[in-house]
Amino acid sequence: MESKDSVIAAFKKIPVTVEEVQFAQRGYHLEITLEAGQLRAFAELLRTGNFYLSFVSGLHLATGIEVSYQFANYGFPCRLLANVGVDADNSVPTIADIFQGANWHERETKDFYGVIFRDHPNLKPLLLAEDMEDLKPLLKKEKTLKDRAGISRTEPEAQPTPAVKEDA
Repeated sequence: MESKDSVIAAFKKIPVTVEEVQFAQRGYHLEITLEAGQLRAFAELLRTGNFYLSFVSGLHLATGIEVSYQFANYGFPCRLLANVGVDADNSVPTIADIFQGANWHERETKDFYGVIFRDHPNLKPLLLAEDMEDLKPLLKKEKTLKDRAGISRTEPEAQPTPAVKEDA
């Protein structure tokens, strides 16, 4: 992969949902939505395309928990955010064997959100004590949950300029 366009073309083979976004507004060029079953093929494609993993984190939405991955390319300016919904058993496959840096991030995401990373080589608590396994400090209360549209970065709608009356 040598350009953002070649990255988008490569993703069509998986297939995943790709949205081009404004880097100045969001801090990445592409937003990807994929299923947990597509994650490993997606990560392997990025690994062979000279991408590195920036971070992994969770996101608790009204529709469930998602895991967010941000990747960037060594050779050309292309940052992407991939969102993966967890399976019904609150799990996704690990990518720690594809991107070594995912090891620590996946353990942290398990601590804070309870997401299980299937086949992770060392999914022990990272930051929380082992006796605090039931504590998931970043899960939201049900009444405070929002859907994706409620947290998405969008341009504010233009407000009409009020008419000014001139005194005659």
